[in-house]
Amino acid sequence: MKKRRKKKIFLDYASATPVDPRVFAVMKPFFKERYANPSTVYEDGVLIKQSIEGFRKNIAEILGGHSDEIIFTSSGTESCNIALRGIFQSAQKLIPRPHIITSAIEHPAVLETIKNLEQFGAKVSYLPVDKNGEISINDFKKELTKDTVLVSIEYANGEVGVIEPIREISKTIRQFKMSKKSLKKFPYFHTDASQAANFLSLKVSELGVDLMTLDASKIYGPKGSGVLYLKRGTDISPIIFGGGQEDGLRSGTENVAAIAGMSKALSLTLEKRKDENKRMTALRNFCIESIQKKFPNAILNGPSENRLPNNVNFCF
Repeated sequence: MKKRRKKKIFLDYASATPVDPRVFAVMKPFFKERYANPSTVYEDGVLIKQSIEGFRKNIAEILGGHSDEIIFTSSGTESCNIALRGIFQSAQKLIPRPHIITSAIEHPAVLETIKNLEQFGAKVSYLPVDKNGEISINDFKKELTKDTVLVSIEYANGEVGVIEPIREISKTIRQFKMSKKSLKKFPYFHTDASQAANFLSLKVSELGVDLMTLDASKIYGPKGSGVLYLKRGTDISPIIFGGGQEDGLRSGTENVAAIAGMSKALSLTLEKRKDENKRMTALRNFCIESIQKKFPNAILNGPSENRLPNNVNFCF
């Protein structure tokens, strides 16, 4: 008698999600049928370019921004690099040693990029976090200086699930700018929202961010597809050169299928966010309670309340 295989349960959706069939359906035509280069001037290419602009407009509406504030990239990591390196290089024209503030628990896309910028003259403050993984606003205020050009704090952490006080950080930055202790436009505020997109509001005006990173692979979209929201008027230098695509900030022929997938995936997160929050919060709480009941000595890492609905992290 053939042995029945147990069903595999994948428990690492913070690292990757399967592509939703509705997302793949939107992507398919751009692989074999609509494959023209969007930079060309003949009809096929022009129509592809129009499709890209339609996807761009859709994402801008979801974020509450403008179409010209949406930059398509190849990943969340690339979005972070463009944001951090681009702001640093632009600021260095005005301030010899630009100051950057970040947290000690950022994704490597942020931490490793900032560590590299230190080699080029950046001064960096790495904010500590409390036992739940949250930064202190008071600690943050103490680190702001006249040379601070950029703050990069993630919206939510994929390891311990903590949701950072993004709105309070934004408010603190606005107050600092009004005090005229720095150049008027600085510091800019970047957040990596890759882990937050499924469950939290992405309205940029509510969050008060100047730059925001998104990654399709975290929201049931394709790998190799990212977005950088870049607020109008933000001074940034390009770090990738070539054909001048994406308003000169991300040269290279656009991956239209990936862009289509990102647009559809973001639309779906908006449609199902309320129900998914409710469903995943119930599952998370059940999982935490069950583990604590069976293993009384298990320690829950991260907060019990201010936590992503899909995150459970224990040490035994």
